Amino acid sequence: MPEFSLSPQPGAAPARGRNVSLLAFLIVIAIGAVYVGMHLADDLSSVRESSAMPWLLLGIALIIALGFEFVNGFHDTANAVATVIYTHSLSPNIAVMWSGAWNFLGVLTSTGAVAFGILQLLPVELILQVGSSAGFAMVFALLIAAIIWNLGTWYFGLPSSSSHTLIGSIIGVGLMNQLMHGANGTSGVDWSQALGVGKSLLFSPIVGFLLAGLLLLILKAVVRVPALYSEPKGKEPPPFWIRSLLILTCTGVSFAHGSNDGQKGMGLIMLILIGTVPTAYALNRAVTVEQTQTFIAVAHDATRALERYTNGVAAPAEPRVEVERFIGSRTMSSTTVPALAALSNQVADQVHGYGSLAAVPQSVVDNVRNNMYVISEAIRLLEKQKAVTFSADDAKAISNFRSQIDHATKFIPTWVKVAVAIALGLGTMVGWKRIVVTVGERIGKQHLTYGQGGCAEVVAMVTIGAADVYGLPVSTTHVLSSGVAGTMAANGSGLQWNTVRSLVMAWVLTLPVSIVLAGGLYWVFRHLF
Repeated sequence: MPEFSLSPQPGAAPARGRNVSLLAFLIVIAIGAVYVGMHLADDLSSVRESSAMPWLLLGIALIIALGFEFVNGFHDTANAVATVIYTHSLSPNIAVMWSGAWNFLGVLTSTGAVAFGILQLLPVELILQVGSSAGFAMVFALLIAAIIWNLGTWYFGLPSSSSHTLIGSIIGVGLMNQLMHGANGTSGVDWSQALGVGKSLLFSPIVGFLLAGLLLLILKAVVRVPALYSEPKGKEPPPFWIRSLLILTCTGVSFAHGSNDGQKGMGLIMLILIGTVPTAYALNRAVTVEQTQTFIAVAHDATRALERYTNGVAAPAEPRVEVERFIGSRTMSSTTVPALAALSNQVADQVHGYGSLAAVPQSVVDNVRNNMYVISEAIRLLEKQKAVTFSADDAKAISNFRSQIDHATKFIPTWVKVAVAIALGLGTMVGWKRIVVTVGERIGKQHLTYGQGGCAEVVAMVTIGAADVYGLPVSTTHVLSSGVAGTMAANGSGLQWNTVRSLVMAWVLTLPVSIVLAGGLYWVFRHLF
């Protein structure tokens, strides 16, 4: 079977075109970097620190977080451009630029639901202490563990999942934290949340395999055009309409990838920013005075609603301690609702006293933000467990308060999205080749055809987009590579079982390896810090 070549075509004109494309890509990257730098400097201009240590930690943590997204580009975004590069629908440089642009748009339009959904897997005590040594140990451990595994699988050309790796790393940190500080080694992980995430990661490749194979069979029955089911011939691009179809599916996968996978790095970057410079990032300073007054009114409404379900039990002297206990143990006590009502009232009074979120002073911004965070998490768990039967009006008031809190605390500045998009684009540009060859040649016994590539990408685009709507993380890598395998099976092309076994092995090992890696690194960093 002839090997597919990714070497450039001879001739000065194609070389000039590639150089122009590369130059344009680098100019866009440079503009984005300047934008990020200017807005970061503006955000930090009002921050006053007594030493250089917070700035040093901030710089190191941001570099590592963006390094994770850079490595993510090796795997996931490379999958988005695999079919258009392999079929010569677009040249590699143009494909990377095109994919990067749509990744960027996907990141910009993302809701942040996936980003903060993943962070809910982390132990609440580490979230609240993110600016401490334990918090930095957590961030460094899970990011470095994810980078190590992603680089290892990329080196062998295996389309491994960055989502899978990151979630395993988060679980590893949570388990080690409890082993070090509690008798029950599993209470630090929200297993119900982890189960939901695990289901999305488990079933998405199965969905990709079945739906892509089914779509190819339907396509072959409806569209009887032999050229669509042919493999690429030399350097010749496909017919115009097939080329347009493949570019369209690449566009959709890139946009969906940006809106889903790009959020993982954004959530971690926000965690870093909140921990190192809470004055600038712990609370959403863009909330206006008018919006702040609405926040206060909604907080009082929620407080009155909760007080109707205290059963006459007084709130404890330290209400946040009880609310944190409830979040950590997931078990109600007679003082849980009274404590939550008292803490809600306390937050309303705090914000009212300062007039607006932007006016909260540096000395108390951590306390206000942490109060809001535990209230939001407690309300989420109450709604999930249905532990208290609220009336429709009271449930609406409480849920509205949670939405107001999330708007005040779970926000992502535009410059963070731009930085993530840049890191993803650069990673794709550097590491796409190994993944393209694996997807195109090493999954099936025959080379990938135009129709197979299109079907796999359509299914990936729809699956990832749907997951983003529901705030679930899925793996672009798993969905697309399993989709390619599904089209190979449906077409009777046969599968290269050595590659399939390697892909399955990477999929099976990712969780346990990343759990052990992150847990071990967290233990080391806790002792070092």
